[in-house]
Amino acid sequence: MIQDVTEATLPEIKNPVFRDYAGKYVAIYQDFITHVKQFGLDFDSEDTTAWAARKMDDLRNKGPVVRNGDKSIYLNRISPSCLACQTGVGSSTYFISLKCHRDCFYCFNPNQQDYEYNHEHIRDTIAELDALHVASPHTRHLALTGGEPLLYKAETYHYFEHARQLFPGAHTRLYTSGDHIDRETLEALKKVGLMEIRFSIRMHDLANGHRQTFDKIALAMEYIPNVMVEMPVLPDTLPEMKEILLKLDRLGIFGINLLEFCFPLNNPEAFLKRNYKIKARPFRVLYDYWYAGGLPIAGSETVCLELINFAFAAGLKLGVHYCSLENKHTGQIYQQNTGHHLPRRMYFSQRDFFLKTAKVFGEDVAPVKKSFDKSGYFDYQVDPSGMFIDFHVSQIRNVKKPDLEIGISSNVIETRQNEKVLREIKVDVTTPQTFRLSKDL
Repeated sequence: MIQDVTEATLPEIKNPVFRDYAGKYVAIYQDFITHVKQFGLDFDSEDTTAWAARKMDDLRNKGPVVRNGDKSIYLNRISPSCLACQTGVGSSTYFISLKCHRDCFYCFNPNQQDYEYNHEHIRDTIAELDALHVASPHTRHLALTGGEPLLYKAETYHYFEHARQLFPGAHTRLYTSGDHIDRETLEALKKVGLMEIRFSIRMHDLANGHRQTFDKIALAMEYIPNVMVEMPVLPDTLPEMKEILLKLDRLGIFGINLLEFCFPLNNPEAFLKRNYKIKARPFRVLYDYWYAGGLPIAGSETVCLELINFAFAAGLKLGVHYCSLENKHTGQIYQQNTGHHLPRRMYFSQRDFFLKTAKVFGEDVAPVKKSFDKSGYFDYQVDPSGMFIDFHVSQIRNVKKPDLEIGISSNVIETRQNEKVLREIKVDVTTPQTFRLSKDL
């Protein structure tokens, strides 16, 4: 077991050197919280992390598949592109423009880099596919998103036609609101080999808008092999979402992706108006993630997990997949940390893809070093100041003192001035008695 070091648990660390060391990361996290509060949104007072873990375990025992280090769970089936997203290897997503005819209050596109430019200009996705074919000819998953891609139908058809020519075996998918779907469009998409289409449903639309979306979803099933819905799940919408699942199941679609609802670091007034709060613990590991979705809203994960439970109990046949915000981050961390020559003390975690080491601090350094030397283990590193000893996590089992406080260090590889640099971004705590390598990392 690894104990997450937070502002609440930091005082429980008895070793003063370790406590001071871990405290700098706690301070960074608190500074982040202070910055976010400037948007005006409150953080939820209840931390549901433990509840979600128990719910995941309960569902796992019933039959749904819990995956990607408990960051994702699905019932019945899941898109192959969602599986590929875990590492991001062999998967690429493009957009023609970020322009969209809708005005969703939770849209995170304005939070993306160069949003204004990409909202007004069209990208050359054909040239981008050509470049991808040179750099990664074995790509297996290709997507087109937006904005709304079908504002540019000719460019959309050309994208998928070219993708099929360059990557004939790739699984292709399109993200759309569905507003511009008709038979002619679907016939054209079928002709260029589109394999998967994902519709969005907005909870705040009028009932008539929902009916139109369901009609277009049903129409798409005549043309596209895999028809899905992908939507953020708002808090306090469990009854409405159950009805949506029932309707989609009756239609017989492939599945639905339930996304953790997020505050996109813009338009805070809309979130304040609805009394939304940010999840008490928005990130387990704070980092500069590529995905621009924002910060998870409290209550969304609860509804998503209850919907998985409902779908299982009701015997629904469609695939139901909960994709947490953290699930969207693992591909980045995998790609940053894989394929490098690592120091022998580093361990590449298969749960979150961070590079891990173990650390012992202060007065505990000397006896641990002595024990390692005696046993013939020398792949450790002692900090020049003597503050800590850094070693491979597999050696924790050889530490003789069962209650010794051991830091578990999480690291990423970054590129700075064309050089690879190892950066530590968090430290947690365990003991030889409670640590289990296969389960914890």
